[in-house]
Amino acid sequence: MSEKATRVGFLYPGHSAEDDYPRLERMIGGGAKLTLVHTDIGTDAHRPAELLEMGATHRLRASLGELLQQPQDAIVWACTSASFIFGPEGAKQQVAELAEAAGLPVERTSSTSFAFAHAVQALGVRKLAIAATYPDDVADYFVRFLEANGAEVVQLSARGIITAAEVGTLGREQVIELARSNDHADADAILLPDTALHSAAWLDDLEEAVGKPVLTANQVTAWEALRLAGDSAPREGLGSVFRLSRQATPHIPAAV
Repeated sequence: MSEKATRVGFLYPGHSAEDDYPRLERMIGGGAKLTLVHTDIGTDAHRPAELLEMGATHRLRASLGELLQQPQDAIVWACTSASFIFGPEGAKQQVAELAEAAGLPVERTSSTSFAFAHAVQALGVRKLAIAATYPDDVADYFVRFLEANGAEVVQLSARGIITAAEVGTLGREQVIELARSNDHADADAILLPDTALHSAAWLDDLEEAVGKPVLTANQVTAWEALRLAGDSAPREGLGSVFRLSRQATPHIPAAV
């Protein structure tokens, strides 16, 4: 890690579980600064048409000025559904356009969808169970995205929640039960793919409940940003992916 504090930025859609990020900053420690600004989401709905508009480059670009008031070592679009909804190639293009607008190399820009794919690769797991809050059709897009990045999905559940606002109301016991009840014996890890879902306070609790790695959206978003910024120091209390050391993490190609 460089001598100066790592500074990473997040474009976060709307308001639901954004309080995970100051919590993650405290848990990460070491002087790392996590800066979050909100994007205008348009309609709060986990439906393909609304998600395509939510992730449109013009909406991301509109919030970059506020985020870039301080230089950022890396920037991540902190949204899963409004990145994978574009498909693997479209999600790459979204990251490329964000990098260009931010004036950053594409190697220091990403989205939560790629954060999941990279965390899966870093952990060396392949067979996955997905416990999604989304409707079925939206969850299917995530399956296809992960499979395009080399994973095998052995279990998919979709809770059918339309709005991020409702997802943000789920508490500790509900989130742990979401993971526990949607595990699969063949799964190497469980993924909870929604940045509207609170999880930062319960990362180790989730893994203790199921006995295997659990990857959550805000967790992997923060991990991805630090990784892209060159900060891969192992940290405790943040789940399996954060316990990986720089030496143990394989080379992961850029999203684009």
